[in-house]
Amino acid sequence: MSPDEFISRWKGVTLTERASSQSHFNDLCQMLGEKAPVEADPSGIWYAFEKGAKKAGGGDGWADVWKRKHFGWEYKGPGRDLDEAFKQLQIYTPSLEYPPLLIVSDIQTIRIHTAFTGLVPVIHELTLEDLRDHAKRRLLKWAFTDPDQLRPRQTRAELTEAAAGKLGDLAQVWRSRGHDPLRVAHFSHQVLFCLFAEDIGLLPDKFFSQLLEAGIDEPDSAQGMLEELFGAMASGGRVNYKRIDWFNGGLFTARDALPLEKTDLQQLLALAGLDWSAIQPSIFGTLFERGLDPDKRAQLGAHYTDEPSIMRIVDPVVLDPLRDEWTGLRDPIAAIMDKAKAAKSTAASTRAKGQAQTLLQTFLERLRRFRVLDPACGSGNFLLLSLLGLKDLEHLVLLEAEGLGLPRGFPMVGPENVLGIELNPYAAELARVTIWIGEIQWMLGHGFSLSKNPILKPLDTIQQRDAIVNADGTEPEWPDADAIVGNPPFLGGSKKRSILGDAYFETLNKLFGGRVPGGADLVTYWFEKARAQIEAGQAKCAGLVATNSIRQPSNRGVLDRIIQTGTIFNAWSDEPWVNEGAAVRVSLVAFGVRELTRQPKLDGQVVGEINRHLQGITQFNGINSANLSLASRLIDNRIAFQGTKKYGDFDIGGSIARAWLLLPNPHGRPNSDVIKPWLNGKDVTGRATDTWIIDFGVNMPEAEAALYEAPFAYLMAQVKPYRDTVRRERTRRRWWIHEEARPGLRSATREYSRVIATPMTAKHRMFVWFDTRVLPDQQLIVIARSDNTTFGILQSRFHELWSLRLGTSLEDRPRYTPTTTFETFPFPEGLTPADTAGPTETLDTGVILPSVSHELRAVALTIAEVALRLNQLRENWLNPPEWVDRVPEVVQGYPDRIIPKPEHAAELKKRTLTNLYNARPAWLDNAHKTLDAAVATAYGWSDYAPDMPDDEILARLLALNLKRSADPDIHRDRTPPEPAVAE
Repeated sequence: MSPDEFISRWKGVTLTERASSQSHFNDLCQMLGEKAPVEADPSGIWYAFEKGAKKAGGGDGWADVWKRKHFGWEYKGPGRDLDEAFKQLQIYTPSLEYPPLLIVSDIQTIRIHTAFTGLVPVIHELTLEDLRDHAKRRLLKWAFTDPDQLRPRQTRAELTEAAAGKLGDLAQVWRSRGHDPLRVAHFSHQVLFCLFAEDIGLLPDKFFSQLLEAGIDEPDSAQGMLEELFGAMASGGRVNYKRIDWFNGGLFTARDALPLEKTDLQQLLALAGLDWSAIQPSIFGTLFERGLDPDKRAQLGAHYTDEPSIMRIVDPVVLDPLRDEWTGLRDPIAAIMDKAKAAKSTAASTRAKGQAQTLLQTFLERLRRFRVLDPACGSGNFLLLSLLGLKDLEHLVLLEAEGLGLPRGFPMVGPENVLGIELNPYAAELARVTIWIGEIQWMLGHGFSLSKNPILKPLDTIQQRDAIVNADGTEPEWPDADAIVGNPPFLGGSKKRSILGDAYFETLNKLFGGRVPGGADLVTYWFEKARAQIEAGQAKCAGLVATNSIRQPSNRGVLDRIIQTGTIFNAWSDEPWVNEGAAVRVSLVAFGVRELTRQPKLDGQVVGEINRHLQGITQFNGINSANLSLASRLIDNRIAFQGTKKYGDFDIGGSIARAWLLLPNPHGRPNSDVIKPWLNGKDVTGRATDTWIIDFGVNMPEAEAALYEAPFAYLMAQVKPYRDTVRRERTRRRWWIHEEARPGLRSATREYSRVIATPMTAKHRMFVWFDTRVLPDQQLIVIARSDNTTFGILQSRFHELWSLRLGTSLEDRPRYTPTTTFETFPFPEGLTPADTAGPTETLDTGVILPSVSHELRAVALTIAEVALRLNQLRENWLNPPEWVDRVPEVVQGYPDRIIPKPEHAAELKKRTLTNLYNARPAWLDNAHKTLDAAVATAYGWSDYAPDMPDDEILARLLALNLKRSADPDIHRDRTPPEPAVAE
């Protein structure tokens, strides 16, 4: 059938929808060269007329035509309201599997609505005459064959970022004119809602844009016109004969508009040209708040937390338990409805339907009464996504109940389901606007009309106040809620007093002393408050975002209390996040009453239990594989130390250092006494930077230090002025000495020419040999051993696993400490640091063996030889002899310099340990597997293979740790070295 024939046949047809729809669609398929539903899919599984169950009221199915992953299509009779047809499709999109296109037609017109998730919707309208146009006809062809061709180009996120940025820019202009920031913020919220209301048709005939156009001609009158509009929106009324609905909700109670200049009105009119109906309120609030709050201007342009990240909290805490409840009810309701259909009498059928309806209504009432609290709600993104999730679930329940034969109800979940506390006044009001807009979008987007009188229901449930300290110094009460969610503020324990002030800090200690450690991060107070709410029966569960340092000892006490009174049932231990515009690493922790029946999940994987380290616990041979919180620090292991902490500009470049090394001093001593090469973590993971450091040791008197003229004069100019400003008296007084000079490190490494070192934070856990003539920075952890056997054990898979599980992380880099990751590690029996504390043995092969028993010598030698080979291979890759020259320093006593040959300098820059382990070539992987096998033999694990599960390895190591820590007399005759520096 040609387009002309199709147009001729259907032009002027006035048949009813029922009489014409299927014939019209079949002809349309013939014109487009597409198979009709009955021909393409006789079973009607993926392409069908009358898709879905008949409505309880006896009407048609959920769509007149449906093609999976293509469209839902609804017909209306000629001249009927296509908007109503579109609303019907919107209501049933879940049952239609969320098709990307929603198409409506009244025979004479076909209207294609795009419905791609996350994209700004677009409408394509075609009349019968348009079908002669190949380009327009192709739009229909794509709907049948390739809907992605109709995918809009602009995402809702892109639109939202542009809209928030431009409106935020205007707010900054208004503040720059001296207007009160809070007044600017409130006016901006009113403008924002007017822009939105106009684009969804709540303000008639583009009334707000008309007002702006009139204001451009008479700027002096714009303020009065806006105040007249806000007044009408506050109570309902007329403006210039236009009927304005009653909005209120508190947003328009104050009608104090700002005076606007012509350029402001022009920019607002340009803003009105954006599609405000499609903004994404879950991110708009965050972005717009940065433009409103003077304290957050530095965050302008920074990223935001995306919805999927927030749902990692909202799903397990709010929605998944309710989904499970409905799943448990649906089958019983279906069985009762089957019984009603089979009943032999009307009375029996009616009773059965009544029973099913009662079950349904009980659950719907539970949803209506369900309350979600965010006690640090910011601009409302957690609350909005919780609300939308509850509304989606309620909508699904209503549709599924209708499919079972029960009458369809109207959604009752609304803004009253969410409660918030927020100290920032800019954010608190914006949270209300965010939720209003999100609620309205959901209702219209699902085909429901808005309730009015007023349109905006008051949101007094979002309170602007402090959530953890009242103004009178008492502890605030939180409202009762079923679930608590949110992203409370982070502030390290060392910064709390200086930023919050002495009075607030002391009040926190008074209110939470004994419950929250004084040195804990600010976020932990929200965790403790939420835990207390759950213990008191005022909430069932909570899900909060924390800095990933919540697993560290200074913060972990709050997790201990949570486990004592409840359970952690879902967690993401170390995830990327955006906090106050900055990229950080966080832990997401969901916890609640012990009676919760959901299977615990850690990092998306089912586990038996989650401990206070946010580690999963499973069972291997009766041992909890990763309950590593039970691991103790072992006295045998006290040989790990953190490098020195400078606290000032003690470091110098190599050229300056070499010049000073040649200078004389008045007391005849060389500057080499106090000038050393210096390495930090980046020098180990990357390429060394030829940095040196001035080091006057641990206790050198100032008068003696002054005799080293050039280094002392440099510190006098570069370090002393800074040290004079610090609070710590000892640091000010000993300004020429590193703040943490690490006497224990110096004492423990004095007898060695080399020791083992590893970066405190690094993407890969790697150990290197460290020349003791070089001074390590605090970002290096030094192990006071020089033998290849200890090096091999530390570089094995077993120690890497242990350190990853017991350590924390900085951003995406695991963190290694002397205490939690080294001192707890159980070395193989007989090869512990205490066992190998005697003199070493150097073999002709270059292997250095520790002092071990005769029985273990062969095992220790195998590990040492493999470890030596691994290190040689790495060194040859890092510094190929053909590419570098090794040059002695200007005076003796220092390691040789590694100088790239000019033709290889650029390529050598890429030769770093990080890049090597990122690539992990086959030779490196093989060398590590050989080392792992040798170390496994030392543990006596004859069944070890590379595919042995990580959790089983950790279970065995934990058992060994517990065995040693349980018997304090195992090494009672040994005097331990100086304790390691604590974290």
